Amino acid sequence: MTDLPQMIRGTYGHPRSFWEQGLRLDEYGVNAVFIHSASLDAQTVERARSEGCRVFAEFATLNGKYGDYVAHHPEAHPLDEAGRPVEPATWFLGACPTDPGFRAYRMQALRDLLRELPSLDGVWMDYLHWHAQFEDPYPIFEKTCFNNSCLTSFQEASGVTVPDGPIEERSEWIFMHAARQWEDWRVSVLADWAREIHQIVKAHNPPALVGNYQVAWKDDDLASVRRRCLGLDFTELAPFVDVFSPMIYHGRSGKTPAYVKEYVDYFGEHFDLQRDAFPRLWLIVQAHDNHVSNRRNLLEFSPMVAVVGVRG
Repeated sequence: MTDLPQMIRGTYGHPRSFWEQGLRLDEYGVNAVFIHSASLDAQTVERARSEGCRVFAEFATLNGKYGDYVAHHPEAHPLDEAGRPVEPATWFLGACPTDPGFRAYRMQALRDLLRELPSLDGVWMDYLHWHAQFEDPYPIFEKTCFNNSCLTSFQEASGVTVPDGPIEERSEWIFMHAARQWEDWRVSVLADWAREIHQIVKAHNPPALVGNYQVAWKDDDLASVRRRCLGLDFTELAPFVDVFSPMIYHGRSGKTPAYVKEYVDYFGEHFDLQRDAFPRLWLIVQAHDNHVSNRRNLLEFSPMVAVVGVRG
């Protein structure tokens, strides 16, 4: 997609409540909407387009609660280092990304979405990371996944042979003898999910964008936990992601609005973002109940940023 506006001002969520008040998106400068795929239909797309908006679908990617999949398919429930099924991390339960049934389920859901709404301007992965919770002030991290699917995939991909035994012993051996290989393999699993999603979207509609909602942490934050625990390496994802959309919830994370600019500058420097080229950086910022002066600060990031998604 090469005809994007220079500045996209997007809303995060369905504009239903906005429309119910008799308002129009274009009258408020909004030119894009990011809506969960389950809430999207042809009428919503048509109305948003009539008000000058691009329409992007938020696609539930690795949330095992979606469709109660994990509840009905326990083989997709991630196991921790002791072999126990992990507890949900507040609202998020990351399904095992190597479970073939879950992967087939989500890829088919993506194909169905694109078939039903062929004119979508793009699809955003939400979320693409191993089981964890980064949205809360006190993040939740788990060491996953150590089921048979993951242990087999890890050994085949890395060439590492993990000694037989109980899961607790096998996970301890990995952390002691092959921690970096394990980390790299987990990164590669997510990159392969992104690759297939990118392939499906582009085969359906080449100009459509593939975006990724993600944690707004720097490489070294919390002892590099973004890569080490969540499995997110933006360099590995870049070939398959047109737009990175960090969820910069400064207030929820105990930071000031100035952190938005700080993160934009960091991301642009580390990943060599270029104006009018891909990948791009489109932010989702926390604006609900913010004083108007804070909202103004949130929107004054950097000329490198092409979009603002405001989460209310």
